[in-house]
Amino acid sequence: MSKDDDYSFEIQFYEGLLGRLPKDTEVIEILGGLYSKAGRVDDGLKMDRKLVRLMPDNATAHYNLGCSLALKRRKADAVRALRKAVELGYSDLEWMRDDPDLKPLQSHPAFQSLLTEMAERNS
Repeated sequence: MSKDDDYSFEIQFYEGLLGRLPKDTEVIEILGGLYSKAGRVDDGLKMDRKLVRLMPDNATAHYNLGCSLALKRRKADAVRALRKAVELGYSDLEWMRDDPDLKPLQSHPAFQSLLTEMAERNS
């Protein structure tokens, strides 16, 4: 059984909702998360990009975009999205340090710099 099979019912349900409610940000966010959990990173990235277009000032939307980009190993783009999330108010430093989606960024200097800046702001 693949990861996709674990989430297939929920994915089908939310894809159906998205067909009827193409600009519903809650549906888009949930579907993006389900795609990522199912290992469908490209589909998750599409949803995250759509969410950022619909909610350009939402810190969580930019954070999720950063996670998807990190999973795609697009490190510089991921850090840019995460930096935008922080500029918009994202402040959960501990989660950002431990988020498994961001593991590909752990050794990236720009990501480490962002974490340091956040730590300095929080102190």
